[in-house]
Amino acid sequence: MPVINKNISLLPFNTFHFDCLAGHFTILQSEEDIQHIIQQGLLKDNQAIILGGGSNILLTKDLPQHLIIKNEIKGIQILQETSSYVLVEAGAGENWHDFVMHCIENDWGGLENLSLIPGTVGAAPMQNIGAYGVEIKDCLAFVKAIDKQSGKEKLFSKEQCNFGYRESIFKKEAKDQYIITRVAFQLTKNNHQFRVTYGVIQQVLSEMKISNLTLRAVSDAVISIRKSKLPDPAVLGNAGSFFKNPEIDIQQYNQLQNLFPNIPSFPINEHMVKIPAAWLIEQCGWKGKKVGNVGVHAHQALVLIHYGNGKGEDVLMLAKQIQQSVMNTFTITLQMEVNVI
Repeated sequence: MPVINKNISLLPFNTFHFDCLAGHFTILQSEEDIQHIIQQGLLKDNQAIILGGGSNILLTKDLPQHLIIKNEIKGIQILQETSSYVLVEAGAGENWHDFVMHCIENDWGGLENLSLIPGTVGAAPMQNIGAYGVEIKDCLAFVKAIDKQSGKEKLFSKEQCNFGYRESIFKKEAKDQYIITRVAFQLTKNNHQFRVTYGVIQQVLSEMKISNLTLRAVSDAVISIRKSKLPDPAVLGNAGSFFKNPEIDIQQYNQLQNLFPNIPSFPINEHMVKIPAAWLIEQCGWKGKKVGNVGVHAHQALVLIHYGNGKGEDVLMLAKQIQQSVMNTFTITLQMEVNVI
């Protein structure tokens, strides 16, 4: 039975390291715990906020009326296995990187490019996490979740998750309606499809003198790249990539290219291209800039930093200033990837 604690600091539970106060706080370790708080009527007023690893939120205020729920449902099990693939299910509270390492140790392929992404398994499908040419939707099989009002379990197939770029049904139509409990992935056991053409993975593999590709080698390359570009949340408060890479139509891109010949892009289809948000932010002069107790990371302009003794409102104000700069310079709207609370 989960214990409801009062007036708990959320400092240990968010990677920006903001010391906001939760009026009520509890930890869930099983589906039975969820049913208990539903039966107690604790979710009826929709004042509950689910936390995974706290790596994709920006807390801007105390939450005296809210129930903060830390999802720590654990467990990894094989549901189905053939000679070519394995269907493996993980609890929503499992650490994402640890789960990826577990898969690599068992030679299950598909998630290696997503190594070292902070957060939990349950948070991963919410925003369709992705990195280096791979998104979670590429090998996700289904998501199990419990309706916060009725207590009924629902299984969402990959198609029902309505995945988009950093989007899913859990951020749109079904936002705040479910508590994700378990996620299943279909992973390869052999004939792995290595994705090494995105970014500098091939260059790093070459520097590591890797000639025969393995899941471990690709994962090691990704980890090396992420460590070189991204700050450790344990050292500098941050939530990883703060903004999404904007998608614009070809016509707007052509117009921008006339003004900015070096503007980079990645084709989405014949009508749309994706522009690196980090490049836009850097061109506006924000990379490495410090404003009070917050700032923009010197090695990756997508990452906003909390240096300590600041407030969530400081990061939010900085984010809005960056958005305005990019709009003024490029007529492009930057959307926040981080959830602001």
